[in-house]
Amino acid sequence: MARIIVDVHLKPEILDPQGRAVQGALGRLGLGAVSSVRQGKQFVIDVDGDLDAATEQHLHTLADTLLCNPVIEDYTMRTVTEEPA
Repeated sequence: MARIIVDVHLKPEILDPQGRAVQGALGRLGLGAVSSVRQGKQFVIDVDGDLDAATEQHLHTLADTLLCNPVIEDYTMRTVTEEPA
């Protein structure tokens, strides 16, 4: 089984009001040294079997068309291998 992590985040030029709100709250909580906060979202996708090139391409299409809004967001995708417990 392959585990794919897709991180979606706002493009740098897009304003992030939620990140600004969190940054303000951190300052009120005594963590004023935090200079920037940006919000994002993460998707964890488990794929049965081996991850071949076709499946990987389908996952990129999924991320680019469904999981993120390419006008205002970027995404990164990585494969995670976990050690057996």
